[in-house]
Amino acid sequence: MDSSSNIFVGTAGWSYKDWQGIVYPEKTKPDQHPIEFLARYFDMVEINTSFYGHIKPEWGKLWSKKATQVNPRFMFTAKLNRAFTHSPIAVIESTSSATLHPNSEDESLAKAGLDSLMEENRLGALLIQFPVSFKNTNDNRDYLNGVLEKFRAYPRVVEVRHSSWNNEGILRYFGEKGIAFCNIDQPALGKSLRATEHVTSGIGYVRLHGRNYEQWFQTDNRDDRYNYLYAEKELQGWKQKIATISEKAEKTFVVANNHFRGQAAVNALQLKSMLNGDEKVPIPETLAKTYPVLETIAA
Repeated sequence: MDSSSNIFVGTAGWSYKDWQGIVYPEKTKPDQHPIEFLARYFDMVEINTSFYGHIKPEWGKLWSKKATQVNPRFMFTAKLNRAFTHSPIAVIESTSSATLHPNSEDESLAKAGLDSLMEENRLGALLIQFPVSFKNTNDNRDYLNGVLEKFRAYPRVVEVRHSSWNNEGILRYFGEKGIAFCNIDQPALGKSLRATEHVTSGIGYVRLHGRNYEQWFQTDNRDDRYNYLYAEKELQGWKQKIATISEKAEKTFVVANNHFRGQAAVNALQLKSMLNGDEKVPIPETLAKTYPVLETIAA
């Protein structure tokens, strides 16, 4: 994979307290933004904060400028705000068309943030991510179609985690609409979606959540759920899938979401090396010290 490659590998988010001294140096320069640091090692980052609160336009422009000064090919993808995709009281009621009630202010604020990235030519995709409780029903399909129409100005990717969405009819619908299907790795529990390698638009998208079976549904702490480090053998399987996806897509985004203690950064760098033909890659010094497994690929 050379500089003209269509594969962009990175992490989901960058603002985690437990990354200090592991991904980032213990002491960082006061004027250095985390995105400037990550852009030295990765070609993309999936914006995670947009799920919890809307991107302020001034932030989007700042992030774009900071990243491209370090890495001109750097791209962002961004999660759609949870008002559109997750029940506000998910503990009590499952997410469905009946429990989702985004308003016009949610829509306008979300678009303002996305536009700030689009104007800088840095928005690779908008990720519309639903939980496993969002099943493939008539009402939910109608709701999804409405969300897709609202955000039709952006390159859209849909992540669904229930296996009922993995069928020819949905894939054909996504293809007709130019919507990317998000291929995910997650614990294979119950009716959860298994690994796929679908390409239904010009965008290929892969998200690796980890395989922490014991903590996936048994903890209230989201950090526990994403405490998982992929073994090299597990990543090799995804290397093949990503290669297949990238042959069909114009751009392919590969996102490691197992963020606990910087494990996403470890696995993203390993995948980047694999996709480069096992070429050695630059690695943050503190990350290499924390995870000696990176020594074999460190430039």
